[in-house]
Amino acid sequence: MEQTALDRLLAAKNGDRDAADEMVSMNSGLIWSIARRYFGRGVDPDDLYQLGCVGFLKAVAGFDPSYGTQFSTYAVPKIAGEIRRFLRDDGSIKVSRSIKERAHAIRSAKSTLEQRLGREPTLSELAGETGVSVEEIAVAETATGAPESLQRETGDDGFTLENVLGDWCQEENLIEHVALREAIGALAEKEQIVIKLRYYRGMTQDQVARVLKVSQVQVSRLERRAVEQLRNQLK
Repeated sequence: MEQTALDRLLAAKNGDRDAADEMVSMNSGLIWSIARRYFGRGVDPDDLYQLGCVGFLKAVAGFDPSYGTQFSTYAVPKIAGEIRRFLRDDGSIKVSRSIKERAHAIRSAKSTLEQRLGREPTLSELAGETGVSVEEIAVAETATGAPESLQRETGDDGFTLENVLGDWCQEENLIEHVALREAIGALAEKEQIVIKLRYYRGMTQDQVARVLKVSQVQVSRLERRAVEQLRNQLK
């Protein structure tokens, strides 16, 4: 960061409103690039931008140059987080309290079983411990968790969740990773389960078919349909 830019940032951090306004103006392109990823979700674009500005100013207030990271790298998740928080709590994207509580119980049970068994528990063991069905575990983890690996190759064409995200710069890629989870949450329930078991749990289509009590062909169709929807949503 150039010294003049650092001085401006430190001035804004210390309460200089003119410097803060100048920082927002200079970074409006970054803020818009993040806000744009949430267009079409029931919130006016200008409101999304204003939410992004709030997140940006929180990043200004919390940034410490001694972290050794660029300010933009620190600011991006703060901007996105402010928008996501509104969408989750006040907007159109919601994870119900019951699902959050179920996910918390599942995580606690998983930790307990890992200590007891000395390994990661299977889905059936988690279901037995919690009294929650395998399908409900998959839905809860999909709604509240993160993919085990965006780079995991699954499917006949070597598809990965990262492929859905395209080839953007690091900052936009980070936002797309966040958008991916929300896009998965918009899928039909069985499609969510298939994506969760295939890409979060690394199961084969045959294994997923046994969990869902359907044929491997049906799982393949569900997966292809879900992947196509994810690609369309995240273009």
